[in-house]
Amino acid sequence: MQAAIRSRLTLTCILITVLLDMIGVGIIVPVLPELLDELTGGSVAEAAVIGGYLVFAYAFMQFVFSPVLGNLSDRFGRRPVLLLSLLGLTFDYLMMSIAPFVWYLFVGRIIAGIAGAALATATAYMADITPPHKRTHRFGLIGAAFGLGFIIGPVIGGELGEIGPRVPFFAAAGLAFANFLFGLFILPESLPKSSRRKFDIRRANPLGAVLALKKYPSVLWLLSVLFFFQLSAQALPTVFSYFTVEMFDFTSSAIGRTLGAFGLGFAISQALLAGPLSRGIGEPAVAMIGLLAAVAAFAGVALAADVFQLYLFILVGTVSGLAPPAINGVLSRQVPDNGQGELQGAVNAASSLATIIGPLAATQIFSFYTTTPGSPGYFPGAPFVAASASVAIALLIFAFAAWRFELSRRPSIADHPQVPEMPPPGQVRVPPLDE
Repeated sequence: MQAAIRSRLTLTCILITVLLDMIGVGIIVPVLPELLDELTGGSVAEAAVIGGYLVFAYAFMQFVFSPVLGNLSDRFGRRPVLLLSLLGLTFDYLMMSIAPFVWYLFVGRIIAGIAGAALATATAYMADITPPHKRTHRFGLIGAAFGLGFIIGPVIGGELGEIGPRVPFFAAAGLAFANFLFGLFILPESLPKSSRRKFDIRRANPLGAVLALKKYPSVLWLLSVLFFFQLSAQALPTVFSYFTVEMFDFTSSAIGRTLGAFGLGFAISQALLAGPLSRGIGEPAVAMIGLLAAVAAFAGVALAADVFQLYLFILVGTVSGLAPPAINGVLSRQVPDNGQGELQGAVNAASSLATIIGPLAATQIFSFYTTTPGSPGYFPGAPFVAASASVAIALLIFAFAAWRFELSRRPSIADHPQVPEMPPPGQVRVPPLDE
């Protein structure tokens, strides 16, 4: 009974950590166009291009440093890496809140990119404490916390943005620091010393992290699926604000509420549907349903003629929330326990590479089809067409990998979940608990 209580409390702790982190991220999304307009005085298209470069700076740092942090978490534990990440995010938001010039925003994003291992480390933490057959459900809970944060964050940011475009950044800094204090005093370590491995700098880089996993061929194919899926996903946070301002004259409040509605549906898909569906029809089938929904949703948003159609296809897009936990569930079963941090570092590196390319591509496409005289025509939805094509590629790769490696029947090689004691100081671990 005590072990069950500890397991649930630990699970709650990590989910709250992800929730607070994503609220902080979501708060700033609706007001970034207005802040860039204040600092530059340019057009919506010009602000979108600068926003793309800001995301590029963040993603490039994550791409370089995520494998380092993933390997460090395999060596020193998840908790210290997570805490340092949250401190870095606190400093980032403070930098952006007081920025008198655009370059302040870039400095903040670089710092956040270096420290931005919160989600990857949280996912590795979840893998530590969860039996393989329950990981899709637990990863779905992480995704739900992610989605719930994306519900609350943009709504709060949109409303606070009515006061001023800098106010949400102060709120995000406060949340990140509160999250740090929460982890410092409540969150236990999930990786026991007996399961840790030495830090190897040769594996602590994007290429090294991928090469270290080449002995698991299915992992490389699944990483490419996540890459193309994340490449397409960048269209929503990167250009949705600019797209809706350009097409439908959305205010920051309207942007926040729309993204909040999407986050609600996304959270429902991950928390309530991913686990049961995976047990019923299998993880590969669930992933393919999610990917198909994303293909349809992006194409529909691109062609939406009015707000009703926009909301309809956003609703379809919420079903795409099934894909990430199902793919992560399959991935986590391909790697042993002491490699989960390295795996999530590689996952985060693949996602970061997509985040390097995606925002620049999306914002440049948006600018080209809204302001460039030589473009084929005025079409602000063009970035979402490209996103739909990218998900279609991910779907084809996943279908091949599922057939080639028989992913629905492949046995797990990671089957030793940990149940850390509470609270952090002096914990005594107990045998794994299969709830």
